[in-house]
Amino acid sequence: MNPPDKTAYKKSSFGPAFLFLNRKRRKGLAVYYTFCRLMDDIADEPNVKNRAQELADWRAEVERVYEKKTTTQLGRDLQKLVRRFKLTPDRFLWLIEGMQADIEGRTYKTFEELEWYLWRVAGIVGLATLDILGVKGEKAKALAQTLGFAVQTTNIIRDVYEDAKMGRVYLPDDLLQAHGITREQILRGKAPTAELAEVLADLADQSILCYAQAERIMHTLPRRRMLPCRVMSLVYRANLAKIEKTGFKFKHAVKLSKLEKTKYSTYALFSTMLSH
Repeated sequence: MNPPDKTAYKKSSFGPAFLFLNRKRRKGLAVYYTFCRLMDDIADEPNVKNRAQELADWRAEVERVYEKKTTTQLGRDLQKLVRRFKLTPDRFLWLIEGMQADIEGRTYKTFEELEWYLWRVAGIVGLATLDILGVKGEKAKALAQTLGFAVQTTNIIRDVYEDAKMGRVYLPDDLLQAHGITREQILRGKAPTAELAEVLADLADQSILCYAQAERIMHTLPRRRMLPCRVMSLVYRANLAKIEKTGFKFKHAVKLSKLEKTKYSTYALFSTMLSH
C-alpha cells in the first residue's frame, strides 16, 4: 500500500480554515483528508500498478479499524479518529466504492444514477467532515448532499477533457443525448464544442442550485464550525464562475490560481469570523 501524505490537507483549497478549528477537530480532519487524498491518488495517479488490489487492501484495513486490528500507521490514526468522533464504516467504504467505480469506468444513464457516484466521492466525505466538526442530523445530511454535489459537479465540468483522456465520462447519457452528442465523441476528443458547452451549462445550473441550497443551510449552523465548508463553497463556486466566463468552451481545465484561491479563502474566513 502506498504511504499517505499526512500534510496533504495543508495544500488543499480549504487548508487555511483548519487553523481556526480547535486542535482535536483540526487533527481529525487532517487524518480523514489524508485517507481521502490517498484513495484519490490510488484511482488517478499513473504510477499505481494495481489499483484494484490497493483499494481492496484499504477496504480490508478499514474493516480492521473497526476490529481494532490495524496493520498500518494510517489505519491506527483512523482507529483513533473513529473512536473520538464516532465515524461509521460507510464514511470510508463508500469512498472506496466511488474510487472502484472510477477505475472500472462506470457510466451513468441519468443524473439520478450519477447521484450514486456523487454520494460516494463527495456526499459521504461531507458527512464525515461534519461528524468531525460536531454537526449531525438531518441538516448535516442535507448540507453534505448539496455542497458535496455542487463541488463534484463543478469538478466534472472543469475536468471533462482530462477525465476523457483517462477513459472516463461522468456526464449522464440522457443529458448528452438531449444535445445530440455521444460519450464516444467525448472520449475521442471529437465532441462538437457548442453542443458540449450546452451540456456543461446545463450541469452548471444544477451545481448553482446546490451551492445556493448549501449556503442557506450553512447560515443555520454554528458559523465557526462551518469554516471549512464555507471556504470550499466559495472557492469552488468561484472556479465555476471562471469556467462560465469561457461560455463553457475551453480545451484545458480552467482552474483558480493560487492567488485567487487565497483571495476567496481569506474572504470566507473573515466574513465568517465577523458575521453574527
